[in-house]
Formats: sequence, C-alpha cells, structure tokens
Amino acid sequence: MIKRQGPLEIITRRPAGRAQAVPLLFVHGAYTAAWCWDEHFLPFFAEAGYEASAVSLSGHGGSPGREYLDLISLDDYVRDVLEVMDGFDTPPVLIGHSMGGMVVQKCLEMRQVPAAVLMASVPPQGLWASAVGLVMRKPDLMSELNTLLAGGGTSLDALRDALFAQPVSMERLQQMAARVQPESARVIWDMTLFNLPQPARMHRPPMLLLGAECDPIIPPALTEMTSRALGVQPHVFPGMGHGMMLEADWRKVGQRMLDWLDDTLADSAADEPGCQAGN
Repeated sequence: MIKRQGPLEIITRRPAGRAQAVPLLFVHGAYTAAWCWDEHFLPFFAEAGYEASAVSLSGHGGSPGREYLDLISLDDYVRDVLEVMDGFDTPPVLIGHSMGGMVVQKCLEMRQVPAAVLMASVPPQGLWASAVGLVMRKPDLMSELNTLLAGGGTSLDALRDALFAQPVSMERLQQMAARVQPESARVIWDMTLFNLPQPARMHRPPMLLLGAECDPIIPPALTEMTSRALGVQPHVFPGMGHGMMLEADWRKVGQRMLDWLDDTLADSAADEPGCQAGN
C-alpha cells in the first residue's frame, strides 16, 4: 500500500439540534471527490438530523496523493475509508456511489456496519461489462473517459452525458468540469479484473441498492447484477442519470434514502437488548 502524506479531506455537516445516534459516511465515485456530496446530500441529511460526512479518497479533492495517483490501489481507498470510520465514536452507515460503491463492498469484507447504501455502484463482477457497454452504446463517451483517466480534460457534452439525464445549466457544467479530475489507472484495473469484491466474505448489514434508468455507465442491467450477487432488491429511479446526487430530482433520491435509513436504524435499535428489571 501507498504511504499517504498527510490527512484526508473530510467534509462534515452536523444538524443544528441533537444528532441521530448513527452517523453517515459518503464515499464518492471515480473522477470526483467529497464535493459531489456537499452540493445537496450533506446539508439535506444534516437537516434531517444526521451527522453527514464525505471523504475525499487519496489523490482526490483536498486529500494528498495526486502526484502519485496511478500508484494508488483499490486497497488504498479501502484503507482510507476504514481510517475515517475509526474516527467515529459509533460505526457509520456507509454510502458509496459508483466506484465508491465498490469501495464500500470491499469494506464490508472487513467490517460490520449498521447499514450500507450502494448508488449506481460498480457490481461485484467488476467494470468489464460497463466498459463493453460503453464501447457499444457510447464510444465517444468512453474515449472521453479514457482521456480524463490519462490526465486530459473532458468536454462539457461528455460531462453531461456521463452524469445527467435531466436538464443542467451550462454554468453548472462548467463549474463541475473545473473540479473533475483524473482517476487512478491501477484502481480502474483493480475494479475490472484484479481486486473484485467477494460477496461470500462480506458482512451483510441491511442494504439499499439504488440505480438510475438513464445511466450510461452503470445501467439498470448492471444494478441487477449487483442485486443478484448480493441478494438485495434494487430501486431504479426513472429518468435519472449516473450522478443521482447531482440531478435536478436529487431530492427524490435523498428522500428514498432517508426514509429507508430512518426505518432501518429504528428497527436495529429496537432489536438491541435493553436493560432488564431485577426480580
């Protein structure tokens, strides 16, 4: 593993009043960083009473490692998340998007958590089916992603195609284009062939699986692959793209997650043994 130089960037939003007992930890996908959660989701869940944090994985956002990004492995990202988890007094719910969903799956091989949410997640079977699908359906987008992977820029049209199915302004696309970044080539290969999750080894907390109908990167068929591998029924949002937390209808996704978390964590608390009165 790479020895990281310095602390990870963590963005945290806390509720104004008393927080829920279980915090939330969000893990971003490829080419982005913790900022993708802070536009809508972190304030939304903080307002609902949850301490909501997002980590920028090594080499992303304000975290160290950009200069040696291609040496960073998927296991390094897993180490990042486990390190952040160890900083909580209570184990957090893990919420991973795209590549972050695979990082969460790998974390579940090592830790038990109260619950997990996978959003447009890379399936346990890896990225190969996604890559083949992009080559067949959207070769120009695949070419743009490869250029970004190699350290080049990306066009606004490609960014729109990759993340959005709903209307998005040119100004917002320009802002995001300035923030997207290269990804570790080693991690892409780890997620394609060399370090895939092993469902048989995973702890199985309550799990919510979300997909998007118009996602060109992780289409509903790949969400179904994750569903079959993990035994979790998916919820696919109609008319939405890969960047569900950034879409115009992001609140529908957030509310679906919030309702599920409230019910799931309440059920977990009810199942915990309480104090029994003496005779």
